[in-house]
Amino acid sequence: MIEIQKKLSNSFYALLSLPATAMGFALSIQISALSWLLTTKYDLKIDEVGFVWAAGPLAGIFGQVIIGLISDKVWFWGGRRRPFVLIGGVLAAGMLMALPNIDVINERMGIGSLLAVAIAVALTLDLAINISFNPTRSIIADVTPEGNPRTKGYTWMQTISGFFGVLAYVIGATLGNYVLIYAGVLLVFLFSIVPMFFITESKDLNNEVDAETTKKNKSATEWGQLFKIYFAHGFSWIGIQTMFVYIIAYIQQKFFGGISDQSIINAQSGQIIAISFAILNTVGFILPAFVLEPIVEKIGRVKTHLSCVAVMSLGYFGIVALGSTPMAMYLFMAVAGIGWAAVVSLPFAIMTEKIDQSRTGFFMGIFNLSVVIPQLLVSLAVGTIIMNSVDKNIIFIISGVSLALSAALWTLVKENRAVKNASATMPSALH
Repeated sequence: MIEIQKKLSNSFYALLSLPATAMGFALSIQISALSWLLTTKYDLKIDEVGFVWAAGPLAGIFGQVIIGLISDKVWFWGGRRRPFVLIGGVLAAGMLMALPNIDVINERMGIGSLLAVAIAVALTLDLAINISFNPTRSIIADVTPEGNPRTKGYTWMQTISGFFGVLAYVIGATLGNYVLIYAGVLLVFLFSIVPMFFITESKDLNNEVDAETTKKNKSATEWGQLFKIYFAHGFSWIGIQTMFVYIIAYIQQKFFGGISDQSIINAQSGQIIAISFAILNTVGFILPAFVLEPIVEKIGRVKTHLSCVAVMSLGYFGIVALGSTPMAMYLFMAVAGIGWAAVVSLPFAIMTEKIDQSRTGFFMGIFNLSVVIPQLLVSLAVGTIIMNSVDKNIIFIISGVSLALSAALWTLVKENRAVKNASATMPSALH
């Protein structure tokens, strides 16, 4: 075990964040470029784009739960989570390479359906991300003790991952989505592979705690609280995914209604999306480690989280009321970024304190259902509603209402006060 892991130094938290960063970067590329690519290069309709996006949640429903369950029990290539991160990273890099070449793949393989190839590529990409995302998050809980060190692990994860997410959108806005995709191939590959050879996993998670604590953990899974967390988190993702997938329809209607040159619309709408998401993620990566973590220490994780989610809802409603220009959208995206900072960091720490620690991968997979099921709902049902709505304000109305409901549901989740006073040192078995 390297010294920075024994000491839980900031450099170790940064290293520990890189595999999740790789998957987050791949997801940022997907969010920034997929809908744009499918509508501008391959001429798919908005409801067909929704079908392509549905492939990802379907992969997640099975991928994260199964991989999480397996990764709790197996040990090969020198780790429990390591093998799945390595496999998923290689697959994700390969599928990113395939994204701008869907037409070439379709032609070379003689399939005769761009939609079918797009779905296959999106499905494989999402499956690759899902193979890795669960282990990259679970390993943080595996190698950090309960309490503030674990919260720090997840907030650092979001800070590092969020920084590179912003970088992705900046590259997309300044150099174009094609440069973004090809840069992502290299970054995803390196960040998935290299760190896993410097992070030491414990072969038996139960060796990290004494027998009495292990027995307590195995009987302490709080299912009632977990289901409340799942539903609250699920409504957050209905709102977030609706914005991610269909924002292009809002932008094209609100900002380009009087322009007939489709090439101008395509180029400028892609840039607006990239800038919007760059702003969202800038707030999202700055806040967790530098703002949210100190607030958590004072008022707890749950209150901090639900407050941020409520602010995100207000940001979406602000776009409905006042988002008639790109500048206004950028302003309210910054507001929404407060909620985004919390959604992608705090729920993991909240959830892992209410489970049997020796089954983190399984519970992380179940937790992921509160993300992928809403994503599937958005892809298959919300797209039809938006397609049939004359006014695309409906996109942010759905998003705002969903986030408001999420904030209300988070009030039902109990704070684990004991967490705040937990030891900041590693368990002795890991030294």
